[in-house]
Amino acid sequence: MNSLTLNDGHLIPQLGLGVYKVADDLAAETVQVALDAGYRHVDTAALYENEVGVGQGLTRSGVPREDVFVTTKVWNDRHGYAETLKAFDESLAKLGLDYVDLYLIHWPAPKQNRYVDTYRALEAIRATGRARSIGVSNFHPHHLDRLLAETEVVPVLNQVELHPWLPQTKVRVYDAARGIRTEAWSPLARGRAIGNPILDAIGARHGKSAAQIVIAWHLSLGNIVIPKSVTPARIRANIDVFDIVLDPQDLAAIAALDSGERTGKDPDDLD
Repeated sequence: MNSLTLNDGHLIPQLGLGVYKVADDLAAETVQVALDAGYRHVDTAALYENEVGVGQGLTRSGVPREDVFVTTKVWNDRHGYAETLKAFDESLAKLGLDYVDLYLIHWPAPKQNRYVDTYRALEAIRATGRARSIGVSNFHPHHLDRLLAETEVVPVLNQVELHPWLPQTKVRVYDAARGIRTEAWSPLARGRAIGNPILDAIGARHGKSAAQIVIAWHLSLGNIVIPKSVTPARIRANIDVFDIVLDPQDLAAIAALDSGERTGKDPDDLD
């Protein structure tokens, strides 16, 4: 497993398990399977309503807490300084942990105009050590411009929708110039990568699946990537990618898929 260094010096495994839309009663088993397969990074959120199951999976796995990187996020209905502090306490209690490795603002929700105060709460939480690193999710450069101007701690990471149809080149360049890592959610475009003839052809040359090729593409770009699955075989396949070396022909073919199409909402449109 490759790890990357964040701008605060902490390490983050470059590939992790996403648990969006994993039911709470399935989350424990899913996390256990992933950790047994070698994952050491789990990404959840208050919105997902599975923090209890994720925490149970971490405990049951037997993997030492310090060996697993755990991310959770504050949802839009808890923006604001005091509300975010309360939301974090609730998430930590559900996870059954003393700290998380990374706490994120899930969306900027710019129409609320509260993400700066929300981030100041994250700074306060970081100062206590209960969140070792803090960052953001779904932030456009103009959201980050304001955040960087009005707060003290540079986010370690910006998690955005990112896949071959939406490679987020401008966001990745912006983030990199400021020492912010870019992390991909929906890295397989909600399954669109599966069965794509271009990706299948590349996979055939490497003896891998289309999904594995896309995950390897993310890694080659330097993205942190969190594919989601509840199927044990797919969970194991998604981590069996570190032997893939994509050549310039492969990368050019994948780059040609760029269409600017999102599977989710534009961050400026979500309240």
